Amino acid sequence: MTSWLIGWAIFLVHLLGVLSAVLALMSSRTSQGAIAWIISLVTFPYLAVPAYWLLGRPRFYGYVSARGERDTVLRRVLARYRERVEPFVAEARDSDIRAVEQLAMMPLTTGNRAELLIDGEATFDSLFDGIERAEEYILIQFFIVRHDALGLELKQRLQQAADRGVRVYFLYDEIGSHKLNEGYLRDLALYGIEVSAFRSSRGFRHRFQLNFRNHRKVLVVDGREGWLGGFNVGVEYLGQGRHGPWRDTHLKLTGPSVLGLQEAFWEDWHWATGEVINLSWTPQVTCVECQDVVIVPSGPADRQETASLLVQHAIHSAHERFWVTSPYFVPDQGVQDALRLAAMRGVDVRIMMPERPDHLLVFLSAFSFLPDMLHAGVKVYRYQPGFLHQKVMLIDDAAASVGTVNLDNRSFRLNFEITAVIPDRRFAAQVRLMLEQDFANCRRVSRDELTARPLWRKIVSRAAYLLSPIQ
Repeated sequence: MTSWLIGWAIFLVHLLGVLSAVLALMSSRTSQGAIAWIISLVTFPYLAVPAYWLLGRPRFYGYVSARGERDTVLRRVLARYRERVEPFVAEARDSDIRAVEQLAMMPLTTGNRAELLIDGEATFDSLFDGIERAEEYILIQFFIVRHDALGLELKQRLQQAADRGVRVYFLYDEIGSHKLNEGYLRDLALYGIEVSAFRSSRGFRHRFQLNFRNHRKVLVVDGREGWLGGFNVGVEYLGQGRHGPWRDTHLKLTGPSVLGLQEAFWEDWHWATGEVINLSWTPQVTCVECQDVVIVPSGPADRQETASLLVQHAIHSAHERFWVTSPYFVPDQGVQDALRLAAMRGVDVRIMMPERPDHLLVFLSAFSFLPDMLHAGVKVYRYQPGFLHQKVMLIDDAAASVGTVNLDNRSFRLNFEITAVIPDRRFAAQVRLMLEQDFANCRRVSRDELTARPLWRKIVSRAAYLLSPIQ
């Protein structure tokens, strides 16, 4: 009897492995991911089946469903918002910008002002000043919030805003902020602040969606001012952690584009809580020298691979230069090919990444394909003074972007991200100056450096790279 039960159990496990392999075949977003999962599920189903159902799902199905419900729950509000923005939709849009709008499902708007915020002191001074100016509501979300000196200052400022009668909505990612204790959240709630985790595995049907993250960092004040970029909340982002000086970039926006940030938060909050919060959707224009901006939310609920396509489109649009910075550089094959082709056609392609690793697996992965990049003419730089965490792109002297997207599989396919694309020559000039100063603090990687590595390091790098697309 016991052997009969064991036999049936073995049969069922292998059957689940085969069925899961079929699902991976039909739904994985990369061929490498599909092959890796299929081999694992058929060969080692005892370990691979639970791993696949915890980590391998390619789409955030619950959020897709929530977006479908929006047709009845939120559509009328969105329609009114879009009608109000229509007078500020930029004219004379070329095909490059229309493609970005299609990816974003949001319009390019004029009447905006974009302000670069370089490093922690400038960024958090600006964020905290914005919180103090709030009169009606604050929408705030971060991937990581620490219970340290900076996190406590944020809590105090939010509590003071709530004391003034400002509505505060605080959204955090429960994985990124797993060290944030209940006392911190309880203190916020005691002041009437609405607090919620993103809850990627909310509900019984979505309980296995543990591999998705909300990586967005957004602050919106009264629908008038908005912030996004690379910074989370913790003293390490002020250069006080083990990585030493922290190099990062954030962006402050005013104008109609702020409503794009607000819409992204609004959808995230609706997913997390089921609530439809009442917000102001009237565009505010106060700039003198205004800029065009399009907000590009991206994530695993999208029908297309928005983040990867956005990066590829930016590379293909470049004629003179394409400069990009990313702390985690393990792009998919499409982005790698686009970078090599751009360099081959004479574009000044530069990649800036950290010298010091933050995540060892990601750090090692890059060494497997960097030799091909260098051979094609791509220039690779490693930032020296501390840890580089900014996510910035510069396209010629015509456009630039700042956001939360890293050039890796997680940002392209598993994380909810947000990017501001600004096709404005004055802003691009500011970004170019900023990046030139950063490149001056980098060392350029040579082909000899990579080819001289010992064989064991090459093998480890290749193995790490092969694991990167599993999803």
